[in-house]
Amino acid sequence: MKQTYILTLSCPDRLGLVHAVSGFLLERGGNIEEAAQYNDQDTGLFFMRVQFHCVRLTHQDLRSQLGFFARPYSMQWSLHATAQPMRTVLLVSKEGHCLNDLLFRWKSGLLALDIRAIISNHRDFYQLAASYNVPFHYIPVTADTKAKVEARQFEIIETEGAELVVLARYMQILSDDFCQKLAGRAINIHHSFLPSFKGAKPYSQAHDRGVKLIGATAHYVTADLDEGPIIEQDVARADHSKTVEDLTAMGRDTESQVLARAVKWHCEHRVLLNGHKTVIFK
Repeated sequence: MKQTYILTLSCPDRLGLVHAVSGFLLERGGNIEEAAQYNDQDTGLFFMRVQFHCVRLTHQDLRSQLGFFARPYSMQWSLHATAQPMRTVLLVSKEGHCLNDLLFRWKSGLLALDIRAIISNHRDFYQLAASYNVPFHYIPVTADTKAKVEARQFEIIETEGAELVVLARYMQILSDDFCQKLAGRAINIHHSFLPSFKGAKPYSQAHDRGVKLIGATAHYVTADLDEGPIIEQDVARADHSKTVEDLTAMGRDTESQVLARAVKWHCEHRVLLNGHKTVIFK
């Protein structure tokens, strides 16, 4: 039976890498359907994403042989079967626009996700979760219970086998330890065009400054607050007539779209980490 895979890799740049990868796949009956590569001249690294189908070898056989192939090139690589949607857990607090948008896109077949659970420190969206038949975990958090709450959240994430965690306006700062556990697989949406207007009430800050553009930023979660590798950003135009409420409504639409694009690219394995930056094969 034909199986479609996505291979992503990065390694020190050298001559013949595209030829080597395509030759490896050809020798094993792999037919390339889509391929993209990028050479970062600043870091000397090579990045590649290849979508291909194969009938000769199983997933496990391919992984085993890729391990031997990659070693001489010092490659970091991953192999994913496209038939397996990405297991995902969503975290949310009291603002549900991003959560609602992701759930709708998922059920509409627009995101290759398998949403396994929703975790929240408020009860507001348990009915929304139920309408999509997704388990809802209400876990209130205080400064005194933060460590226990994160332990319980991580237990749910691990039990569900989540490859991706999305902070869909989850308004709690994660501990350094929790961020490290989720490194490379947690995406946050920030309600501003980073690095401007960080912290609380960004739209009030923007209104006070009379901005002409507002925006949103989706990035990977790291221990450095709002400093993780950026995946996607967008802006919306504003003018003097816009109130704080207008800016907030515009911002919510932008946040939802930016987060959805970041999640889509991640679950399609189009995002590769490049130090504190990202390479995205759209």
